[in-house]
Amino acid sequence: MSTKFPVLSTLTIATAFLLASCGGNGGKNENDISTLNVSDKIRNKRIADATNILPEWSKENIVVNHWPGDPDNLHPTNGGTAARSWILQLTANYILRNDVINLNVCPDLAEAMPEVSDDNLRYTYTLRKNATWDDGSAITAEDCVFMLKANRCPLTNNPITKSYFENIQDVITYPDNAYKFTIVMKQEEINNINFLSDYPVFQRKYFDPNNVLAKYTFAQFNNPDFNTDNEKDLLAWANKFNDATLGNDISLLNYSGAYKVAEWTRGQNLILERKKNHWTQKLSDPNEYETSFPEKIIFKIIKDPTAQKLEFGSQALDASVWLSTATATELMDGGNFLTHYNIEFTDNYSYNYIGLNMKPDGVTHKKFFDDVKVRRAMGYLVPVDDLINVITLGRAKRMAGPISPLKDEYNTNLTPLSNDIAAATKLLDEAGWKDSDGDNIRDKMIDGVKTKMQIEFKYQAGQTFVEETAIMIKEAVYKGGIELILIPIEGNTLKEHLQKHDFDMYMSAWAGGSLPEEFTQLWHTKSYSTGGSNYVGFGNSETDALIDQIKVTMDSEKRIPLSQKMQQIIYDEQPYIFMYSAYRKNIIHKRFGNQVMTFDRPGNILNNLRLIALYGAQSGSVTNATESNQ
Repeated sequence: MSTKFPVLSTLTIATAFLLASCGGNGGKNENDISTLNVSDKIRNKRIADATNILPEWSKENIVVNHWPGDPDNLHPTNGGTAARSWILQLTANYILRNDVINLNVCPDLAEAMPEVSDDNLRYTYTLRKNATWDDGSAITAEDCVFMLKANRCPLTNNPITKSYFENIQDVITYPDNAYKFTIVMKQEEINNINFLSDYPVFQRKYFDPNNVLAKYTFAQFNNPDFNTDNEKDLLAWANKFNDATLGNDISLLNYSGAYKVAEWTRGQNLILERKKNHWTQKLSDPNEYETSFPEKIIFKIIKDPTAQKLEFGSQALDASVWLSTATATELMDGGNFLTHYNIEFTDNYSYNYIGLNMKPDGVTHKKFFDDVKVRRAMGYLVPVDDLINVITLGRAKRMAGPISPLKDEYNTNLTPLSNDIAAATKLLDEAGWKDSDGDNIRDKMIDGVKTKMQIEFKYQAGQTFVEETAIMIKEAVYKGGIELILIPIEGNTLKEHLQKHDFDMYMSAWAGGSLPEEFTQLWHTKSYSTGGSNYVGFGNSETDALIDQIKVTMDSEKRIPLSQKMQQIIYDEQPYIFMYSAYRKNIIHKRFGNQVMTFDRPGNILNNLRLIALYGAQSGSVTNATESNQ
């Protein structure tokens, strides 16, 4: 489904899903600056364990991971940031899990991949018998059915992701087997299996103690005429379930993963603590996603580049995938950074972009970008190649559309726009935007009112390279007679503005994956009107029909041309200015073994890092361990 999550930083980061088991491939570490890996062929980098432990290396079994900002929340359904997804991957379990090493999905709570009916509409899962909630009760089919219903319920406040549950016709349970259930789909779609890997299972008894959702069917939730106003029990359940405290008060978090949120100080730290006697610790042969070697994982917010360099210089940080290229390069060029850390520049599926409001109300937001000529002109004015050279020091790939060049379906016929002031000037003139009063700012009569091209440009506040990017763009577009009003906004507040379409233009990034592209979330018109992620107002009945056709076309030879057609339409309509996909700066301290740097988000597997001083060298070895997480 290639679910998109807003990246916490406006500039940097980012699944591929085949039906296979979890695991990984070996690799050689290359930490010489001249041989740092940037590859189009591999999709992960497994780093060899250090063979010597330096005396200045900490022996604390705690991973301190740098990141730029908090999750929007940790609610079971009602959230939508990449940071939230990262924490839930460590604290919750899923029916199927993203296998970020092999770029596929693998069983998590399920014993195996599903049994699929001949018509490809029924998917039967059997859960493992050893998985339990923290209260000791078994995780059963009842919990999985509840999770699916809660996400599908029309009163659940999850507009960003609700569309992924619309294809469920029913879920069948089996009285003689509490661990078995069958998901019945309305139609065959490309992600009928894969979508489960993005949504955590949560306990029915805890979140619905009165078992209210059991009274309702998927047929009712699928019926557009179902009147929830008459359902007092459902309304009461939904009001309680949607309460923001369920995602923000850590005492109310209730997931089945090996880690729990022990502390959360917004703007500073989020601390995960390994649970004692967790059910995964009894597994005889856990895979990379079932281990919990670090006692704690601390997510530490550091936005200032100078502070980031100081923290790495003093070895106070153990991992990061969020540094700017400039900061990472400065660290590599000075001091003993490479003595203590492995670093790789790796590809990923994310991209940075500028969104343009195609449906302004004409009052709060003027009619700048309702004209495709103006959108294309802005595309010519934004100096993306200069941004790549200055902001990423050349370590990024140009984007021409919404699909990563790493994907087979990428449309190679799309040409990234060059920085062309003359072409922009011509288009703006044709659209009626001219400088009528000689103040170097274009203007136009709109609905009888003289309107200047003074455009609000919103982006996430707090990171130097984001601010520098915004300033470069402001200076560049001024050459075309457009004045940008820079408005930096805190990340979660910015997300609220985007969902309300409260912007002229904004800068952000999408953390995608290597699944076959499913365009509904970002580009279907229903994702504009229902609070989804089509913030800019793209689309019409033609593109909606094409999106609907793509997701049911199972034959890749037939689907890929449809996907490429969709990419062409997006390119021609210019709802975004597609900028680049920056290489991830993946850093892990050498005091830990089991290092795997992945192209898929989040880029590393923190729970699987083994402290060499405790467990010994060689990935997977426990010969020198004085304690075990098993």
